[in-house]
Amino acid sequence: MRKRELLERVGALALPICRQAGVALWDVTFEKEGVTHVLTVFIDRAEGGVFIEDCEKVSRALDPHLDGPEFGSLPPYTLSVSSAGVERKLTRPEHFDWAVGKKIVCAFYKGVALGPSATGTLLALDADTLTLEVDGTQQVIPRTKISTVRMFFEF
Repeated sequence: MRKRELLERVGALALPICRQAGVALWDVTFEKEGVTHVLTVFIDRAEGGVFIEDCEKVSRALDPHLDGPEFGSLPPYTLSVSSAGVERKLTRPEHFDWAVGKKIVCAFYKGVALGPSATGTLLALDADTLTLEVDGTQQVIPRTKISTVRMFFEF
């Protein structure tokens, strides 16, 4: 099974489980860490945050579904259910829509005048560009120049 298909299938399984647990599905990742793989389901809650009991509830409900034959070809992995966190990655269009007006950190590939990264308020985005207000100046950045985007949190 290809990675993209795996993420879509796990997301489809996790979505109703998350709703029933009173949390929202934020993202699903499958990454190699050392000699094993980790399948991570990130969850969120608009009010009050995510608690360990929420993660446990989603994990226990999702785990039996992942034992099905359609997932039998996966390499050995660990299932992890986690809060999306305050400095969560923005990867999907709905993540960016949610983040408009909020402070983010963009890491860039080479060739951006702002340097290797910039922190600012996300003003807008479309298929090709992201508009970021940095130090009072609007910066329009081609999305092809952006390697990662995360929420910014000041402690």
